[in-house]
Amino acid sequence: MKRGFFTGFGFLAALGCTGAPDIAVAQTYPSHPIRLIVPYPPGSSTNDILGRALALRLTDALGQQVVVDNRSGASGNVGSELAAKAPPDGYTLLIGVAGPLAVGPSVYRNLGYDPVKDLAPIARVATVPYVMVVNPSVPAGNVKELIALAKAKPGRLNFASSGSGGSPHLCGELFKSMAGIDIVHVPYKGAALGVIDVLSGQVQIFCTGLTALTQHIKAGKLRPIGMASLNRSALMPELPTISEQGLTGFEVNSWTGLLAPAKTPEPIIRRLYDEVARIVNSAEMKTFLFNQGAEPALMDPAQFGAYLKADIAKWAKVVKTAGVKVD
Repeated sequence: MKRGFFTGFGFLAALGCTGAPDIAVAQTYPSHPIRLIVPYPPGSSTNDILGRALALRLTDALGQQVVVDNRSGASGNVGSELAAKAPPDGYTLLIGVAGPLAVGPSVYRNLGYDPVKDLAPIARVATVPYVMVVNPSVPAGNVKELIALAKAKPGRLNFASSGSGGSPHLCGELFKSMAGIDIVHVPYKGAALGVIDVLSGQVQIFCTGLTALTQHIKAGKLRPIGMASLNRSALMPELPTISEQGLTGFEVNSWTGLLAPAKTPEPIIRRLYDEVARIVNSAEMKTFLFNQGAEPALMDPAQFGAYLKADIAKWAKVVKTAGVKVD
């Protein structure tokens, strides 16, 4: 009887200690500075700006310095791969972006990492709504008119992008597919160059982040056709979405989230999510995001993980239909 009791007791004690190392780590975490990898150059994008803002506020919340480490290259894949292969101890985090994580698996033959298997979602933080615009010379003021024009002139309307395989490119391809029209892709080395040619009228259509186009829209140099998000943007609430104008379910945006290497202890993931949630839900952070042309879009680890998988599947279909390839 005694033997059985102590055997059982030992077994239960072992079970109780199963998660002990993780709990102990979480209780002392963080004990030294944390590296936050931003896979883009300093100051080059909203993602870098948001990453730095989050690092600053996490430093205050965690009591340890969160240091931004810009690792640019291959449209965000260099930094993303570096984070995916880092030790899963909570001391290397990643500012994850839709381009490399959701689109990358479909357009790159050798990505070097698996965004689902090699990264652990912590929180989706914000989205930057996309908007479709045309040069004012284009005789179309809404989605219906633009589709009708494209059908009347197959292959004669062009759409710009910041490069093959990026979100602006796939926005045009998704529009082309859902509308059943023939428009021609014109890739540029960056969004700024694409905007220049749309402003001059050499290219007719562009779909990219609202922040990059707002001043031109307000100046009347570009005509907005519709928001590419499912819901109207608080930044331009009077502009209908493409979805509500007939292409139901049309959605393209750039999202920003926080991730860690896979197998990072769950208590650390939860601690980081709780702090990020407090930050994103604060009035101060909401105002900051709005001023950057972004919108709060908080998701917890499970929601973010499911969203990432769905986004990868969505863009895989678009890439296959369009035949997009990036070496």
